[in-house]
Amino acid sequence: MADDPYQILGVPRDATEKQIRSAFLKLAKSSHPDLNPGDPGAEARFKAINAAHALLSDPATRARFDRGEIDAAGQERPPPGARSYRAHAEGAAGSRYRHAAGDADDDDLGDILSDLFGARGAGGARRGRDRHYALTIPFLEAMRGATERLTLPEGGELDVHIPPGIESGQHLRLRGKGEPGRGDAPPGDALIEITVAPHKLFRRVGRDIHLDLPVSVSEAVLGARVPVPTLDGRVMLTIPPGSDTGTRLRLRGKGVPASGGQSAGDGYVTLHIMLGPADEELAAFLRNRHNPPSWDPRAGLEDAA
Repeated sequence: MADDPYQILGVPRDATEKQIRSAFLKLAKSSHPDLNPGDPGAEARFKAINAAHALLSDPATRARFDRGEIDAAGQERPPPGARSYRAHAEGAAGSRYRHAAGDADDDDLGDILSDLFGARGAGGARRGRDRHYALTIPFLEAMRGATERLTLPEGGELDVHIPPGIESGQHLRLRGKGEPGRGDAPPGDALIEITVAPHKLFRRVGRDIHLDLPVSVSEAVLGARVPVPTLDGRVMLTIPPGSDTGTRLRLRGKGVPASGGQSAGDGYVTLHIMLGPADEELAAFLRNRHNPPSWDPRAGLEDAA
């Protein structure tokens, strides 16, 4: 993988903080070792992505890199003409001074990873690394809001507050729930990507909730008042006489609940006429009907062929 953090994240050198953050989240998700079992290169890519983000997300560190004062690993670059640690490392007597990540021994790995992933501070203090998790939550809890318990792969649990109306792909940040800091530096955060499980009845479209409702022939022809499930429980819906399959009726305010300054969505019910068990009385009525309808339900299909 390229050493240039801009190339690693796939962003231009004049990228905004938002562009850098967005690219990091996308790449971190696709390269996370937990999501790529059996891929020996995933961990290396994930480390490189985190290192690139750690450098570019700090405006001061990014500016120093752009000026050539530090390299992609955050190490000081010597002034022109000065001898570097790497020059010493190439001699047999200076091997213990090597700082290239690829040459590090196991004893130095912890310090190097801390430099790569942690925010730098005075006196050797390092902010803890952020930890990334994925959480799938039931549809109704995502719409109504809830508290879900996340079991961590490294052990322990986190209680995650789910705000009402959250969508798949959104991230929640739990401050201070990442890896411990080094020295007096604060811990990192836990970043949790949410996936909302599908529901057997409800579909979300924006802030509206859609439902397919089976109705009988008599309810469609004569009209009826029928119970309909919503996120808030059952409500009574009026079906107008003469309703067809595909008729869509609105339940105002019965969509995603109001939250975060956004108003509640609406519920939409689409009717589907069901014949049900064989009805001999209805069949006899239709056979003996003296004035059958003259309209053609398939009119216009020929023109579309």
